[in-house]
Amino acid sequence: MSEKDVVERAREWMAQDPSAADREELEALIAGDERDELEERMGADLEFGTAGLRGVVGGGRSRMNLANVIRTTRGLADYLLARVPDAKTLPVVLGRDGRLSSDEFMTATRQVLEGAMIPVRYFEQPVPTPIVAYAARQLSASAAVCITASHNPPEYNGYKVYAANAAQIVPPVDGEIAERIARVESASGVKRGGAGELSEVIGSALIERYFADLDALRPKLRVDRDFAIVYTPLHGVGGRFVMRGLEQTGFRKVHAVAEQFEPDGRFPTVEFPNPEEKGALDLSLELAKECDAELILANDPDADRLAVCVKTSSGRWLQLTGNQIGVLLADFMLAAAPTTPRRMVLSSIVSSPMLGEIAKRYDAYWDQTLTGFKWIWNAAMDLEAKGGVSYVFGFEEAIGYSAGHLVRDKDGISAAVLFAELVAALKSQGLSVVERLHQLYREHGLWVSTQKSVTMPGSDGAQAIAAAMERLRSSPPTHVGEAEVMSVTDYQQGAADRPRWLASANLVAIELDTGRILVRPSGTEPKLKIYVDLRQPLDADQSVTAAEDDLTARATAVALQVAKLLELE
Repeated sequence: MSEKDVVERAREWMAQDPSAADREELEALIAGDERDELEERMGADLEFGTAGLRGVVGGGRSRMNLANVIRTTRGLADYLLARVPDAKTLPVVLGRDGRLSSDEFMTATRQVLEGAMIPVRYFEQPVPTPIVAYAARQLSASAAVCITASHNPPEYNGYKVYAANAAQIVPPVDGEIAERIARVESASGVKRGGAGELSEVIGSALIERYFADLDALRPKLRVDRDFAIVYTPLHGVGGRFVMRGLEQTGFRKVHAVAEQFEPDGRFPTVEFPNPEEKGALDLSLELAKECDAELILANDPDADRLAVCVKTSSGRWLQLTGNQIGVLLADFMLAAAPTTPRRMVLSSIVSSPMLGEIAKRYDAYWDQTLTGFKWIWNAAMDLEAKGGVSYVFGFEEAIGYSAGHLVRDKDGISAAVLFAELVAALKSQGLSVVERLHQLYREHGLWVSTQKSVTMPGSDGAQAIAAAMERLRSSPPTHVGEAEVMSVTDYQQGAADRPRWLASANLVAIELDTGRILVRPSGTEPKLKIYVDLRQPLDADQSVTAAEDDLTARATAVALQVAKLLELE
């Protein structure tokens, strides 16, 4: 694209952009001769996919902004009017997180739907993403939209879409919506309603119903809840919801991190608002020391994920991995679930295969899906429809969990309550979380998982990620270090022979004689991700901690070797 072309395209975009702030931002870039920045902003449309929209907020074609929200909502409305017979009577549910632009984007979404004569039910205040998903099912919505960028940095926002089944959209629906978005040439030409005749605020009764259903979900056990818990919503929207869930369950010693309790889209106390990131839980750890806590629970800003720290016998704090939390909760829920129909657990393909071993112990059905809860829940619905199984639990290693039929997406609220109950149940048995985890390792073999992410932002980064995946496909390794490669599966091939939840994906799986490796680009961030899972049986007198340290070091080395093979290191 020539320099003249990019300025012309920027001015064409500005001519249909209803946001004065975004127009001024682009005008300043033109006046300042910021041509590289203009190239980045005007080079490609912000892509709509199964994750909806996700991007940096700002003016331009590739940014998350009012114009793109309006165009996207009109495309969604056109899809619903064409595909859903009752689109003008069934509501679309709307919700938002606490980010700085979320209120403006949700208001625009509501107005565009009203302009298309589609009824709207919406949350007036910021709410967790799982509450939006819960409302979609409870209100028989034709679709739902949550304005959120989850755990991305503060400059991001997003637009997450749920289908009529209250699960996140999957192909081909995303493609059909994207086609209709592409037909919307001008955001300023989209009709918007403003009077609110077709809109209705979702009242507190639905929230009450969620907490009643959550209470019905948890195993009813005599447990010891007399211990201190520290909780942080990390400047997000989970605070009041998790505190209420813990309180109604009987936990009376819950200490919230005051500096991070209220929603604040600036996320002022953390570098990244992701509880997995180093330093994100520093304030939680300080408070835990002050109140002699035994457990730390942390949500990401939209409260659909959960991080956990537990105190070890030596008094130090251990942050559990998503896989460790997942297998502990799965074991806990399977033990309490009815055995008829056959219990079913699911996990994403990049999560630990240890779940399959635990499922065998309970004679439960286990399957893997492509990454994302959109696939876990669409698989659950497909498999339940065939009969003979009932969904109990699902998880993905990126600290996402879904228990029972409460929400057809990951839910950090219910996960927090259930993990606290798990700790209480173990205390009643005289066990710690680490001791229970070691018991599972001795029973099912020691599993360790590690992940290496290589960040490559911008259009150059996208090209580098694509080139690395192509190198892996065209020249797969025969050995990775000392480990022999047993097989290589390219998930862009052979989709017709697999169920739809394991269909085509930009993913390569490498089976080793000691475990497996998976390589894929991130769906929401400019990263290439390398996952390594290794397994080792344990001798009766072998130290679990020492074996875990050794196997983790080996897994980390394997991930680094893969990065070097792909010319990323």
